[in-house]
Amino acid sequence: MITDREWIQRALDHVGGDPVPYHFSFTPPARRLAVQHYGTPLEDALSMPIRRAKLNSLTPLHADPEEVGASAKDEFGVIWSAGTLDRGVPVAPCLPEPDFSHYHFPDPAAPERFAGLDDWCAAHEGRYRIIWVGDLWERATFMRGMENLLLDVALRPAFVQSLLHRIAWIVLETVGILVDRCEFEAVALSDDYGAQNAMLISPSDWRTLIKPHLARIYASAKERGRTVLHHSCGNVEPIVGDMIDIGLDILHPIQPEAMDIRRLKKKYGAHLTFCGGVPTQRLLASAPPQEVRREVGRLKKEMGRGGGYILEPGITLQADVPLENLVALIDEARFRG
Repeated sequence: MITDREWIQRALDHVGGDPVPYHFSFTPPARRLAVQHYGTPLEDALSMPIRRAKLNSLTPLHADPEEVGASAKDEFGVIWSAGTLDRGVPVAPCLPEPDFSHYHFPDPAAPERFAGLDDWCAAHEGRYRIIWVGDLWERATFMRGMENLLLDVALRPAFVQSLLHRIAWIVLETVGILVDRCEFEAVALSDDYGAQNAMLISPSDWRTLIKPHLARIYASAKERGRTVLHHSCGNVEPIVGDMIDIGLDILHPIQPEAMDIRRLKKKYGAHLTFCGGVPTQRLLASAPPQEVRREVGRLKKEMGRGGGYILEPGITLQADVPLENLVALIDEARFRG
């Protein structure tokens, strides 16, 4: 019998014939529903082969207002709204002007960033362990504000390049420290480039400003024997080939409302593993449970053919997913018939 780590590795190696592996992420309300139905610890109750962790203070996701107040500050100095219903949003950038001459970037080697991760890795030995190591373009949007940064791309590209260079250095240092102290299988970068129908910036600007830094980050992880997962919401189809060229292993979360995941599988499936693909905007929120089961079954059959696929919803499971659809999703994903 293979271990969970071996199961995921076989999918990454495009070995066909195995059951399709799966993973679920939950907002606090969705997690409460799932725990009531399946028990706790939830990841163990669902036999999830993948386990994910993140550095402390990357972003204060789902910060509880009873613990932090109305807002929380991350390690870069960005102020976030607090709330357990959704993940929170950046409400005050730390670089309101395109000038960081008086700004102090966080220390990538600060011990509190890595506290507990070595114990977490040891506790999940045998699983496929993925650690979120940071963000790049997305971090710049948090620091400057999306509107300001998009104006910077047009008016001050040298500033954008310099900002991204500094952020990339922090990520690169983070990867090196993690690999030195922890045993785990993959690093994950969260960096959204897509809106519903197109990219947030042009593919040419992405290739000029972002791609070279991504290439260094991917290479750093892969040279150290780690797989690379990249999360980007929205439509990023114009740059999927570029991401493969610089060494990407897993693309996440493949939102089917934004991209044709079956076309992506046909075009890039020999070179990339897709993680995600279950529709969330309508299917999980409002479709009948039997429709959820049918779509999950189709994805397992079509996307899972020949390996290279890990089933997961196209976004973290939200409070709008009713229990019956949550159960339909999870039970069909785990069904091995």
